[in-house]
Amino acid sequence: MNNEETTLCNQVEHNSEGYRKTVALRDEILRRPLNLSFSAEELNAEDGSFHLACWRDGILAACLVLKPLSENQICMRQLAVQADLQRRGIGRKLVNYAESFAKQHGYHEMVLHARETAVEFYEKLGYRKEGDRFTEVTLPHYRMRKILGNRKTKEQFN
Repeated sequence: MNNEETTLCNQVEHNSEGYRKTVALRDEILRRPLNLSFSAEELNAEDGSFHLACWRDGILAACLVLKPLSENQICMRQLAVQADLQRRGIGRKLVNYAESFAKQHGYHEMVLHARETAVEFYEKLGYRKEGDRFTEVTLPHYRMRKILGNRKTKEQFN
């Protein structure tokens, strides 16, 4: 399988059909195994976030959410890949797309809370752990960060 030829990443609008498919995938992969589900309030609160999806032959393969935190910083949340497509480079492709998307929208720094089991995946993509392990949604996590590009400071312009 050649992922470059069969996958397409794009933004989906909140409350669109594509968005509903991403919610279903996140629920299946990330929430249900923990006996959790999304509330209407949680989903409504995602209105100000960017929703990115990766499609393989027209079928949703992976998704994630980018939540702006400040003018320069954005948070990657809830990366989910279809179970039968994991470990095939689709998650990496979507993260790379998310980083480019964030840079194009003026963000210079990506942060995330990585499940302990996913830390190695993010480290291979250039993310670094910050601080101690903590518990979120009943699982051990680490805060991770990556600088997305060269941000020019005032000193660099002089």
